[in-house]
Amino acid sequence: MIHDDATGDDATDGPAPPIERYDDGIIAIDTLTAGMTDVTAGYLIEAPRPALIECGPALSIEHVIAGLRELGMDPSDLAYLVLTHIHLDHAGGAGDVAAAFPDATVVVSEVGARHLHDPERLNRSAAQVYGTLFDSIYGACTPIEADRIEAVADGDILDLGAGRELELMYTPGHAKHHIGIFDSDSGAIFSGDSVGVKLPGMTSLRPATPPADFHLEAALRSIGRYRERRPERVYLAHYGPVDPPEVALAEADERLRLWASVAEAAYLEALEATGSQPTGTELDHVAETLHRRFRDEVAEALLAEDPDARRRLELLNDTRSNAAGLVRYFQRRDAGTLTDVG
Repeated sequence: MIHDDATGDDATDGPAPPIERYDDGIIAIDTLTAGMTDVTAGYLIEAPRPALIECGPALSIEHVIAGLRELGMDPSDLAYLVLTHIHLDHAGGAGDVAAAFPDATVVVSEVGARHLHDPERLNRSAAQVYGTLFDSIYGACTPIEADRIEAVADGDILDLGAGRELELMYTPGHAKHHIGIFDSDSGAIFSGDSVGVKLPGMTSLRPATPPADFHLEAALRSIGRYRERRPERVYLAHYGPVDPPEVALAEADERLRLWASVAEAAYLEALEATGSQPTGTELDHVAETLHRRFRDEVAEALLAEDPDARRRLELLNDTRSNAAGLVRYFQRRDAGTLTDVG
């Protein structure tokens, strides 16, 4: 791994972040989200038309831009910024990347593209979800000109040149605007949040089931599509590659089913205790049940060695956030308002 504290010449540049080149040629740029390493990765694919996959939030984007500069990327070099989805920990800095690299096209699912052109609703919703963290960790996404955005559908291809292509796969579940990316050259899949999260200190993959539009069946189908592709490697946004890929994807499927099963049992228990009348206490019971059931997935000894480990977990994948998404899914399903996607 390259650790470089150099500061770029551009006004938007900050200290260059940790950079790692993997054995398949993929380059990870640590976004230094929340001032911590190993939270969210951006992945640079070197090609005649280079592509960056993910960019992290607006408040840490200076480090990503500095990392690209450190790798020799001039303002005219970046061809694509590809976003798996528009949640601000993945896409919040997209407008800033577009400004720093004026020839780059921002690639995003057609389901979410309009929110990058006019991010007012996206920012307002994120501020409600993140609370005080919105101003301290994420920041607002800035608008991107419509002609800089390429809205893609399932099966669309990005030509990076020299025979290298990125296939865009519509993979909803975590969010209805989620895509996965398959790289023809490395055989790697970039899964965003659709396979789950594995941060330092975690002993296994954890699903990512946040509100407001988590959809269990769609999420399982998306994992199944990845398994059918038989990738050479799976890259998580949070954080890094998981190997071997077939084992990781099988684990992702199994863990998502298990978390959903445990959450549903707790949800039904809470409803039974109130005569099937929702009281708002269901979330508390589901969150506490998930915490008790899965707390051994976090190695306390590892957390003790890394002062940022618990902060990462609480920021990205705490049990209450997962519980909130699952409870909302159960409520929509039971009310008949759940819309199938994928």
